[in-house]
Amino acid sequence: MLKTQILYDTDFNLWVESQLRALQEGRYEDLDMTNLLEEIEDLGRRDRQALESHLVVIFTHLLKWEFQPQQQCNSWKSSLRNSRIKIARTLRDSPSLKNFVPSVLEEAYLDGRKIAADETGLALDTFPEAPPYTLEQALDGDFLPESRTHPLE
Repeated sequence: MLKTQILYDTDFNLWVESQLRALQEGRYEDLDMTNLLEEIEDLGRRDRQALESHLVVIFTHLLKWEFQPQQQCNSWKSSLRNSRIKIARTLRDSPSLKNFVPSVLEEAYLDGRKIAADETGLALDTFPEAPPYTLEQALDGDFLPESRTHPLE
């Protein structure tokens, strides 16, 4: 048991392989339960954090697309597509997370709004305080907002 705890700190991949073998072979006494439970908890947390992070990226680029049309570029479209694909795949693999996405929509938008202001140099109040895009629009692979030439016109 002590060996697997040390292994956890010194060679994580080898620790994972040893835990997998112990489970496959029914050697439950060889499991590092403390770290194994922690890692299982982290798995769910990682997916939720990734979903929220991808939503932030989507909102950042949608706002930049709408409010800085002279800077529109294919890398923004590519970033949007990448984040939308990753969200779709995560939700396909873990459908129970579908209810999580709407619960972080507003917070992800507010973060994306701040990042868009930082990246564009436009004032934060240039961007709407509430999300101007629905979740469906944000996740739609073809959606791009209409460009605005003046803030909040």
